[in-house]
Amino acid sequence: MSIALVVVTLVATMGCGKDEPVSSTSTSTDGTSSSTESTAAPDEGQPEAAIWPFANTETRYADPVAAAVGFATEYLGFVDPVSEEFQPGDTRSGEVAIRPSATGPVTTVMVRQVDSSDTWWVIGATTTNLQIESPSALTTITSPVTVSGQSTAFEGTINLEVREDGRLDPLAEGHTEGGSMGVMGPFSTSLTLAESGAEGGAIIVKTMSAKDGNIAEASVIRIRFS
Repeated sequence: MSIALVVVTLVATMGCGKDEPVSSTSTSTDGTSSSTESTAAPDEGQPEAAIWPFANTETRYADPVAAAVGFATEYLGFVDPVSEEFQPGDTRSGEVAIRPSATGPVTTVMVRQVDSSDTWWVIGATTTNLQIESPSALTTITSPVTVSGQSTAFEGTINLEVREDGRLDPLAEGHTEGGSMGVMGPFSTSLTLAESGAEGGAIIVKTMSAKDGNIAEASVIRIRFS
């Protein structure tokens, strides 16, 4: 599925939160940082298609690059990622390219303003090397869930997680193998979920760097729980 189609699909089904802007900081490819400041009270309900930030926290982003960098570091665990400039899709959505280093693979983080407060939320992420084919974004899943698609990674190994809204620790995690060394190949694995009280969450498929063990790239989709 193309990045543009993913954005259109998610935006068409999005709900609205009641968030207001708070402080945010971003670092661009030239190493400079910028920040904006405002305030927000935690919301109880996560916007329907938003993965990050968690609505039950005070974290909000007035800048789309800051939202993407925050998602990369705090949600996915990137270490000192390099971000590129925001690329708008329409007046309220777009994408930001994130790399683990200046020459590393690109994870494209999709961001969206979901309500009149004009703060930015992450609605998904994708990379050409990790393509989630099933389940599709915004699907309602049950346990066990089978995650399948196409991938390529060093020695073929990819890591998977299922998370619920409001928490970073996974409901399920595992690893499997797809293609390797630049050649795409199919992957499929079944994950048994711990019990969750949340209405939604995300599936993460990621690879780790053979050089330093840090996260290299990731694809992330929004899902619902039955």
